[in-house]
Amino acid sequence: MKKLLLPCLLLLFMGARGQAYPNPDLESEVKFNIGLFLATTTVEASYEYYLNDDVSLGGTLYLDDDPTDFNGNFGIGPNLRAYFGYQPRSGFFAEAFGLYFTGEDEIETTELGNRNNDYSSFAMGIGMGNKWTTRSERFALEVFGGFGRNLNPESYQSDFIYRAGLAIGVRF
Repeated sequence: MKKLLLPCLLLLFMGARGQAYPNPDLESEVKFNIGLFLATTTVEASYEYYLNDDVSLGGTLYLDDDPTDFNGNFGIGPNLRAYFGYQPRSGFFAEAFGLYFTGEDEIETTELGNRNNDYSSFAMGIGMGNKWTTRSERFALEVFGGFGRNLNPESYQSDFIYRAGLAIGVRF
């Protein structure tokens, strides 16, 4: 019985050590914003690269079939996240993001009816959220929200944009 105790304890401690530190092989994550898709049929995908356990750089791409929606029909932008949780690469986070987007505004005219005004704009903003990962750190679930302000053109500078969602992700 004593001969089995030592190998069992060694296996137990080796397994505990493997769970205490993040898997260094999983530096990238691809996410799909399922919450935004279910609410508005907008497709939003994101990529996140972990610089270390507390900071990541990422990018977001979204497509919408209605160019008059809140953030237009196409958007792309970077983000920088800082994680504050006890678990590496997960927990509460704050982010700064930029977003270039295009769309259309419907303008009512009395003579010709409605006409569309195409626009493109760049916005910067801040956000926060929370991320949970599985024990293997292979899959992630996050809830986030944020808002930003348009920087150009001048007629849209008083408008705010927002980002929100429930995203599922896979790390590789």
